[in-house]
Amino acid sequence: MPRIIPNLWFDTQGEEAATFYCSVFPNSRITRVTHYGEVGPRPAGTVLTVDFELDGHPYTAINGGPEFTFDEAVSLLIECEDQEEVDRYWRLLTADGGQESQCGWLKDRYGFSWQVAPRGLDDLLQDPDPARADRAMRAMLGMWKLDLAALQAAADGKD
Repeated sequence: MPRIIPNLWFDTQGEEAATFYCSVFPNSRITRVTHYGEVGPRPAGTVLTVDFELDGHPYTAINGGPEFTFDEAVSLLIECEDQEEVDRYWRLLTADGGQESQCGWLKDRYGFSWQVAPRGLDDLLQDPDPARADRAMRAMLGMWKLDLAALQAAADGKD
């Protein structure tokens, strides 16, 4: 199987973003930084790419220019162990200009979209009891940051 490495296109903030992401996620590091040479199209010596790992998974940030920007069509899902972890990632990724959105989605300060969800959310939303799944879905649709206890209570009919 070929190795698949997501590439994230930035204007000029690739190294800054990679450093930030590595500070947010455990077991993360920058593995290589390359620079534009004399042939450009950016000034020689400016950062071209940053290879980094988030919890051991490879990514590349490319400083390609302002032609392309992020939108919600692509996001990364963070499957959290518990509410404390949901709260932590939500706080860190929305800090300094990030934007909250519905259903556990957010954009970080660079405009990249993340889904921050507790482990087990899919089980609630796909419960064999359709009424239970519908109650969980209705509750989730009314939330910004997901609240695992409230989702479980809704699924159980205790909201």
